Amino acid sequence: MTVDHVKPRLRVVLRDVNAKVVQAWRSAFADTPEVEIAKGSIINQHVDAWVSPTNSRGRMDGGVDAVIKRHLGAGIQLRVQRAIRDQFGGSLPIGSAVCVPSGATSPKFLISTPTMTESAENVRETLNVALACAAAFQAIHMQNEREPGSIGSVALVGMGAATGRVPAQVCANLMWAGYTLFNDYSFRDYDDLRETVCEQLADIEARPEQERVRITAPASRR
Repeated sequence: MTVDHVKPRLRVVLRDVNAKVVQAWRSAFADTPEVEIAKGSIINQHVDAWVSPTNSRGRMDGGVDAVIKRHLGAGIQLRVQRAIRDQFGGSLPIGSAVCVPSGATSPKFLISTPTMTESAENVRETLNVALACAAAFQAIHMQNEREPGSIGSVALVGMGAATGRVPAQVCANLMWAGYTLFNDYSFRDYDDLRETVCEQLADIEARPEQERVRITAPASRR
């Protein structure tokens, strides 16, 4: 008898204290009912990994980063910055991420992915949310490749919707693009991811704010 081993689906939880972001998520993710959406704080979510939108230096001094640092302790920033130094030479490019042990039982991991270079920037006219979200999910692919099954659930907040000033619906649509890409494809590296996302979303400013754009996996390397 042959047994088919089906890869378990990642449990994805979206939580934000901003009601507008939650409403926008419900619209953008209407045809993906497996994604759990509700108003609330990420620190109340018992999952394997939290995703925190950060800056390129990993300074956890504002927004969700600061909330997570208070909850997990100052050591989490040291681990994030050490990973950025060791893997990226001290500066984490937009469209990449680090995944570090949290030091806690829940979550076991923190994924930090930059939506901005500095601690406070207006990124509403950029692709940073799509790049950051796609990079966070890529980090899950990579962690599970290193340690199969180590991340089976993840919680994310509205990326760039507060400090970054990205409109709630744009944030939700770009996060949907990142999520659907995760289900379709695992990239060989973050440079490959950035090239794919930027090529396909280059004209995003010309599209209606409500339009979702699905990023097509590179067929030549599928």
